[in-house]
Amino acid sequence: MNAVPKSTDVLVIGAGPVGLSLAASLRQKGVDAVLLDKAAEGANTSRAAVVHARTLEALRELKVTDELVERGIIVPRFTVRERDRVLLTVEFGDLPTEFPYTLLVPQNVTEEILLARLQQEGGLVTRPFEVTGLEQDGEGVTATLAGGEQIRAAYAVGTDGMHSIVREHAGIAFEGDAYPQSFVLADVHLDWAGGSEEVMLFFSAEGVTVVAPLPGGRHRIVATVDEAPPAPTAADVQTLLDARGPKQHPARVKDVVWSSRFRVHHRLAAHYRAGRVFLAGDSAHVHSPAGGQGMNTGIQDALNLAGKLAAVLGDGAPDSVLDEYEAERRPVAEQVVAFTDRMTHVATVGSPVLRGMRNTLLRTLDWIPAVHRAMAMNLSELSTDPARR
Repeated sequence: MNAVPKSTDVLVIGAGPVGLSLAASLRQKGVDAVLLDKAAEGANTSRAAVVHARTLEALRELKVTDELVERGIIVPRFTVRERDRVLLTVEFGDLPTEFPYTLLVPQNVTEEILLARLQQEGGLVTRPFEVTGLEQDGEGVTATLAGGEQIRAAYAVGTDGMHSIVREHAGIAFEGDAYPQSFVLADVHLDWAGGSEEVMLFFSAEGVTVVAPLPGGRHRIVATVDEAPPAPTAADVQTLLDARGPKQHPARVKDVVWSSRFRVHHRLAAHYRAGRVFLAGDSAHVHSPAGGQGMNTGIQDALNLAGKLAAVLGDGAPDSVLDEYEAERRPVAEQVVAFTDRMTHVATVGSPVLRGMRNTLLRTLDWIPAVHRAMAMNLSELSTDPARR
């Protein structure tokens, strides 16, 4: 257990990829930042595994992009399929970026790299400390911890996830709903002919199933089901792939490395700022994992906010600069939530007639280059860059 400082410039609550990015960026810019987390140690599972082009560009600032690319798998395309039939192909090779691909890298590796960068800047994760109260006045924010300690900061940022205590104490509404299905999440070793050159999204009446390559010969499986078991087994994953995956060359699950279940919401915070308190990442927005964009949007939130906080705290910029954070980043999350919601509903059409119409439409769209580019720009989040619109 680390000692809790009495004061800091920025208190960051939640040490996932978003909190780590924010704290590292602030310290790199000369702003004192304390990063708290209630867990005794960092997560060691792969959870979010997709890093898109826009995020790789943004992380150049922290000098971690090269190591991420080195430790991940470069995947140049997404395909949308119904069993063996390819409905739509999204190629990333022509994107206007240094990183014309999707990078598959486990979240624990991403966190390890970001933590090392934070430590290079003299920072650390102070744990395990749970925030139980948050009060603000005209001069700053006082956080009360479970043990009774208090820490004073000029600003506080909640990067503490969907069930954010910071958002709750700030009184910010989290608007939206939950999907009726639950999700299976599993990292497995497979025998199959799919290779590692693409992420495959299989559409079926029962739900959407994503199969994506990971380093070390593993594959990530994400699938919607009516009610997922607490810890999906190899047999559970095999049943999903038998029912929804390729038929000509079926995939065989050799073993499960790690698995979990979760429920997905599509929600957006009414505001990203309440006085001296801010939200970033899943505290501010959650959505379907269909495009692998959640962590990406959150990391970009963090780097945007770090620049504005540094301008106010270090360069004497007016406090009104901080209002630009919500103005710039909330519309991006709004776009991502809407895009992934549409993808999820299109993927899970139940009626055979509507599925046939959907498949015909997708195969028609597959012939239109502008559609390919729009999908690639949206998935990579390059479409959120005003210079590329």
